Amino acid sequence: MTERAKDEAADIQGLVRTGYGSLKAARYILLRIEDSNAAKQWLSSLHFTSVQDCRESKQNQALQIAFTAAGLAQLGLNADALEHFSPEFVDGMVHNESRSRRLGDVGTNAPEHWDWGAGDQEPHVLLLAFARPEKIQAIEETLRAEIQANGCILLRCQPSSDMDGREPFGFQDGISQPKMDWDGALQPGGAKDRDYRNRMAAGEVLLGHSNEYGFVADYPRDGDIGRNGSYLVYRQLAQDVTGFWQWLRDETGPEEAKTLAETMVGRTIDGQPLSGLAKMEGSRGRNAFDFSGDVDGVVCPIGSHIRRVNPRLGDHPGGNIDFLGNLIGSLGLGGTAKHDAVASSRFHRILRRGRPYGKTMPYEQAMQPGAEQMEAGLHFLCLNASLARQFEFVQGAWIASPAFAGLAGEQDPILGDRDREARGHDCDQFSYFDEDRVPRRIDQIPQFVNVRGGAYFFLPGLNGLREILK
Repeated sequence: MTERAKDEAADIQGLVRTGYGSLKAARYILLRIEDSNAAKQWLSSLHFTSVQDCRESKQNQALQIAFTAAGLAQLGLNADALEHFSPEFVDGMVHNESRSRRLGDVGTNAPEHWDWGAGDQEPHVLLLAFARPEKIQAIEETLRAEIQANGCILLRCQPSSDMDGREPFGFQDGISQPKMDWDGALQPGGAKDRDYRNRMAAGEVLLGHSNEYGFVADYPRDGDIGRNGSYLVYRQLAQDVTGFWQWLRDETGPEEAKTLAETMVGRTIDGQPLSGLAKMEGSRGRNAFDFSGDVDGVVCPIGSHIRRVNPRLGDHPGGNIDFLGNLIGSLGLGGTAKHDAVASSRFHRILRRGRPYGKTMPYEQAMQPGAEQMEAGLHFLCLNASLARQFEFVQGAWIASPAFAGLAGEQDPILGDRDREARGHDCDQFSYFDEDRVPRRIDQIPQFVNVRGGAYFFLPGLNGLREILK
């Protein structure tokens, strides 16, 4: 019988299915536990929204919960139980210098500069509250009072902002998301995986389900504590909106600033793919494209933001050609090393659930001399079943790496940390082709995004949550 994630909808927290986009307000509430018994009793009394809840009724509010490894230990899980979670989760985001370097958490991004996530500011619990704007303040006040009365300390209560589907730099956001196979119809393996596809196996997000390798990876099984859970990454990213647009203005002039920004991102500011990219057969919309006809990055630069975070490659750079072409590709006898420099995307996808915060302004205003600097950024959240193979790979090997896809001296032009000392060589460059297809290179790109906090969490299934809190 085919295993289907949708048959376990009552056990899966709703965040796996939806970002609650119709609920325009959110609060990200970070706690530390002092009295585990009191905290368990209180958390057990709360209702956490399941996928089934989302299906059965129109949601006016939703509440989700996740724990750090330190939080699970504080609630009584012993070292033997924690060993069955992924080592990256157990280590945490900040406790390993090598991990910090790989993730780009160096220089001004280093954990010692964070507002939260390290030392006595390391959270134990993350509560995610979503509601309509007129309801969120009352929910926050209720939770604040209950936190104080039930053995917990409130570290931070962080609001989101409604930017009408855009992120603080002004680009349309949330367009490119993989679709999870809730029906169990996907059978990974074989020639069809040579082409890029947007659907991914449920086990790429949910523990206890088959992944893109076609098997169920190891997960905490005692008491079913891990099944239908997921690892949640939370990073607070501060964005220098005026610094970004004023640098672009100084680099190109005000008339061409938007064009260069779109080239660096790899999409137009309204979310459209850059003109000239190949359409994916049988697909529609702003996400229906790949880079099969632009292998050298003439249209969309190899090092642009969207190409780094999702290279849109199947298991073979040339796609699913024919029997002979597939055989030649499998033997490594065709193509060039340059065109085979990026791993297949299907093993490294993440499910994003972030929202912006703070205030921003139109880019035309932001690039004006003397434009007001405002606090703005992104609550970056993503779900994945393997922190190492998914989030850490994307962040370390694709976003932060100056050698992505055979490039040299380039990081993500938007998210790069630009720390030459940590990298040992330049990492502040960006190469692209201009409108006449002449290769260009920009040097000394500033750092536009700074990490303000972060942690790895475990988002349990609701049966697993009961095991944690019993």
